[in-house]
Amino acid sequence: MVAKKVKTIIKLNLKAGEATPAPPVGPALGQHGLPIMDFVRAYNEKTADKKGQVIPAVITVYVDRTFSFITKLPPVAELIKNKLGLEKGSGKAGKETAGTMKKSDIETIARDKMEDLNCDNVEAAIKIVEGTARSMGVKIEA
Repeated sequence: MVAKKVKTIIKLNLKAGEATPAPPVGPALGQHGLPIMDFVRAYNEKTADKKGQVIPAVITVYVDRTFSFITKLPPVAELIKNKLGLEKGSGKAGKETAGTMKKSDIETIARDKMEDLNCDNVEAAIKIVEGTARSMGVKIEA
């Protein structure tokens, strides 16, 4: 089998099962001449069971105007917001707190997200999750 020549890679954060041809999907795919509705249908089918979450899609666009895509786990910030039941993080991190998380919750998120993070051990993954939590104004307790 001959590998197709890759034209570009597009990364989009979309609500699971609720993608539409409206921005950001339409413009991102349209500029490369891709069939927008084909992607929207495929993405919505693949993520229907995760409705309500933000699921990133990494779309590989080929020169012959075809595409393939993979979905990733929700961003760390989304996982933290879901765990704490927050709408959004604190606008003034460091001055105002948005909530408090246990160290065990941080570790759970780090282990779940491990494959998408840029690290090879759990300790580094925990530090990444802690950093995201701090930047959202979330306190971490032992």
